[in-house]
Amino acid sequence: MYRSTTHLPRHLALAYGLLVVYACLHPFADWHESGLAPLDFLSAPWPRYYRVNDMVLNVLGFVPLGFLIVPALPRGLRLGACVVVALVLCFGLSLSLETLQNYLPSRVASNVDLGFNTLGALIGALLGAWLGPRLFAREGGLHRWRSRRIIDGHLGDAGLSLLALWLFAQLTPESLVFSTGDLRHLFELPAPRPFSPQEFLRIEAAATAGHLVAVVLLARSMMKEPPGYASMTLLVLLALGIHVLASVSFLVAADPFAWATPGWRAGVVAGLPLVALGLMLPRALAHGLAAVALLAATVLINVAPQNPYLMSYPQLIGRGHFLNFHGATGLVSSLWPFLALAYLTILGALNPSMRR
Repeated sequence: MYRSTTHLPRHLALAYGLLVVYACLHPFADWHESGLAPLDFLSAPWPRYYRVNDMVLNVLGFVPLGFLIVPALPRGLRLGACVVVALVLCFGLSLSLETLQNYLPSRVASNVDLGFNTLGALIGALLGAWLGPRLFAREGGLHRWRSRRIIDGHLGDAGLSLLALWLFAQLTPESLVFSTGDLRHLFELPAPRPFSPQEFLRIEAAATAGHLVAVVLLARSMMKEPPGYASMTLLVLLALGIHVLASVSFLVAADPFAWATPGWRAGVVAGLPLVALGLMLPRALAHGLAAVALLAATVLINVAPQNPYLMSYPQLIGRGHFLNFHGATGLVSSLWPFLALAYLTILGALNPSMRR
């Protein structure tokens, strides 16, 4: 057995589990009886049409959950028992979701999906048992890094979870890179302003710069010491890499770099000096600047005209692709800045270093 000295795996497992539930039941509409017994799907034959992509993605969708549950379990359990518990929990979750899909006309309950979800959970749990001690135990590399760089306790874990959710939100291929908080997407509202090329370019550039400043300074606010440029650069590069992956995975014959629009490039050019300046400010001022930049960028996203680059994008590869995580990424992207603002407010009130 090993002792995990951080609650981060528990927080991440809970967040990821909720996203799995949302993705599998989205859009939560038109619930009704199917006329079949809820568990009839368990004895169904192999479906006539089932793509290899569906198999792979149903496995991959549950690998992170199995991986995170193992180090999230109570410290006294042996690794073998942790693997079994993680497998049972994931199987129970998948079975429950497949059963509920009987009542959703847009979903089809499948024993094949259940099997591949369980296989993914087993792979993830075995990886969690192997890598968990290296990452989350007292002597693990991630624990050493977290203890040295990130503020202690639940505030530090919540901040890291927020950054993980921001990276997850970059899997929404039709959103502007770095940008979140589009409530029109969540509530299917029309754009409030007609399209103008010059206006859209300015709004896109300002929103990109604002989100870049906000995310980097939010990351700085949860650190014990001023971060180096290397760690902030890695965070930005991870976001870009994820957005490229989303473009390749979810768009038919898409240019993986179609998101690098003139407005986005102008926003990065304007945002990088502001980021450098923000990292040199006292902690309290940088904290306040992060909140102001995030609030301003979110407002801009919601008043921007319709994205013309999205209208020229090739067709989305079905919204059910990648375990229908498109719905989950859209939800996270829409709500993320409001969660981040709440976090910054709580951090400012509870962390004594913010008063200096």
